[in-house]
Amino acid sequence: MWYTYIVRCSDNSLYTGVTTNLERRVDEHNTSDKGAKYTKTRRPVKLVYDETHTDRSSSCKRESEIKKLSRTDKLKIINERRI
Repeated sequence: MWYTYIVRCSDNSLYTGVTTNLERRVDEHNTSDKGAKYTKTRRPVKLVYDETHTDRSSSCKRESEIKKLSRTDKLKIINERRI
């Protein structure tokens, strides 16, 4: 199982990524050098959205789609399906 996810950073910006383990990945964003360079200076982050995919390819395609959205559109999908 693969996940496409969005986290809200401490500066209120949004970061989108993919993973096979949401809990581990959010923890990495908050505490580890394995977290994304973008989120390292914007800790703590909070998971605000996720969706499941059957394979890495579809998860990465969705990540790309979300990254192309405006902030307003990202907030709409977050608000439509609260975690």
